[in-house]
Amino acid sequence: MTGARSQKVVVTGGTGFLGRRLVALMKERGYADVLGLGRRDFDLVRVSEIERMYESIRPRVVIHLAAVVGGIGANRAHPGRFFYENAIMGIELMEKGRLAGVEKFVAVGTICAYPKFTPVPFREEALWNGYPEETNAPYGLAKKMMLVQGQAYRQEYGFNAIYLLPVNLYGPGDNFDPETSHVIPALIRKCVEARESGADEVVVWGDGSPTREFLYVDDAAEAIVLATERYDGAEPVNIGFGDEIAIRDLVGLIAEETGFKGRFAWDTSKPNGQPRRCLDVSRAEALFGFRAKTSFRDGLRRAVEWYEARAKSSSGVR
Repeated sequence: MTGARSQKVVVTGGTGFLGRRLVALMKERGYADVLGLGRRDFDLVRVSEIERMYESIRPRVVIHLAAVVGGIGANRAHPGRFFYENAIMGIELMEKGRLAGVEKFVAVGTICAYPKFTPVPFREEALWNGYPEETNAPYGLAKKMMLVQGQAYRQEYGFNAIYLLPVNLYGPGDNFDPETSHVIPALIRKCVEARESGADEVVVWGDGSPTREFLYVDDAAEAIVLATERYDGAEPVNIGFGDEIAIRDLVGLIAEETGFKGRFAWDTSKPNGQPRRCLDVSRAEALFGFRAKTSFRDGLRRAVEWYEARAKSSSGVR
């Protein structure tokens, strides 16, 4: 999209983990009018609030990051809420944006949209070859509907909607809440707290065999900026690092970075989630020149350092 930097841009979820990074990066890149919105600004589950947002701000570009999201436990506990709130936000934001004359809609989906047994590396063509992993299927399918809607709106109305599929994100500023966090922040917190308390064991869900791919949050922000500026196509695009790590190996790395010397107990009564996750990232590089730059070890170290500093600050340690 030519001239994107001069357009008024709204980033939903702009006060969240990825959103804060994206808004800051866009301002650094010379975007003159970019606004990051949080739920306190507009409750985008309510159609009247979506209409109020479009009427009061009148954006030309919308980057939709807002989501109700969490790890396996949160997905199992709230499948109905995760489906409804994510689906209604995507559907109504795109429809009301079309009616308001939005020039570009960047829909940020999720790797959870892929079928449970997708061959590795995940290629975008495999998106419709099966049902997602059960524990996060309602969330994944709700976000996947933005791809269907965007392609349908492009066909009928000429609406410029693109769809990005980011892999699991991590980094400083992540959600470390034990009830809703994803695997990396959850394990960092468990290991640090165990080290500080002198505990000799940390419990981990599953058996450690699944693999996951992780993308540093700043790299994800870079990918979204590049796609906003350079990509106007109908096809979905993976956003990732292009490599996988087994959860058992991830646990070992986090233990090293946090200094936890104890053992890990694998709770095999808990679900593993999807067996493997690793993306083919060639389309993003070919279409808009994105390639992740941050090594996993470096990014993990920064996440641990951020959490340690925050934990010390909140406990009053100087």
